[in-house]
Amino acid sequence: MHIHGFLSGLAAIALPLGASSLKLACNTAWIEHTPQAYTFKNTYKTDTGTLVSGGVASLSDTGIDLAANAETQGLKQYATHKNYRLIYVIVEVSYRLVAHRANITALADLRGKRIGTSSGTSAEVFVRQLLATAGLGHGDYTLVSGGVCMRAPCAAGSFPVLLRDRKIDAFGIWEPAVELGVKAVGEANAIVFQNATIYREIYSLYSTVEKLADPPMRKKIVQFVRALNQTLDLFRNEPDKVYAAVGQTVGVDVPVLKDVWKDHKWGPGSLGQDLLDYLVVEDEYLSKTDKRAVVSRADLAKFIDPSVYEEALALKG
Repeated sequence: MHIHGFLSGLAAIALPLGASSLKLACNTAWIEHTPQAYTFKNTYKTDTGTLVSGGVASLSDTGIDLAANAETQGLKQYATHKNYRLIYVIVEVSYRLVAHRANITALADLRGKRIGTSSGTSAEVFVRQLLATAGLGHGDYTLVSGGVCMRAPCAAGSFPVLLRDRKIDAFGIWEPAVELGVKAVGEANAIVFQNATIYREIYSLYSTVEKLADPPMRKKIVQFVRALNQTLDLFRNEPDKVYAAVGQTVGVDVPVLKDVWKDHKWGPGSLGQDLLDYLVVEDEYLSKTDKRAVVSRADLAKFIDPSVYEEALALKG
């Protein structure tokens, strides 16, 4: 969902800002952030709201009220910030890995190959976990960095171009780059691997214990979640009403956006036992790559706070 929060400055996008504005940090480049932008512009009528560039790590700034990020970044931050809370699942995305069919017919064929992804992100977790299902460990292939393309023509050094030019053998990243990779090599020449039971991005909304304990702020957050529910109902059930806005917001051509929409399960996602089980497994993996202690299951249970969503559902009018 990947490092949805690059922390190079908190540059606000053009949305209303008032003294009491609700401020939400996320990476404004990716498709996953568009429900928040749409909500502030269309369905959050109670108060003004501002999106700033960042992610869950931005919650260390007390001026940030909410953050949106993939669960990978949420877990990385929670390991050292036990006051962070995952309060809502915005979208679950089944990542894909694309390879050139001339070289690859099965995942096991990626042994010894060069595979593009973004290091330290949910995309890397996906690639590693997917390849492990074919018995491939970290030393059995080489990860290669590259650029993420959102619209053709893709730039030199971007993953779709690297794949087309055979400088990498495959790549796994968030959409629409994978779809553009398929198109770059030609659908007949591309082979795509996907396994949501092994890894799916759980792009979520986060806040802090301190923000949630403040009654006026909690009220705003609950009302925002209620408005976000309304937005996601459109994303899920009437996407024709939002394709143009989403495409314009992140610079994706609508036909390509429609091609990848099916890989996005727009929320609200479960905040129950299945999410906890999933986070326990992923944190065990991240603890090894980050060289830290595993977060206990009991602490991860505290990380998930369904109370805001429950209050949002109970709101009338």
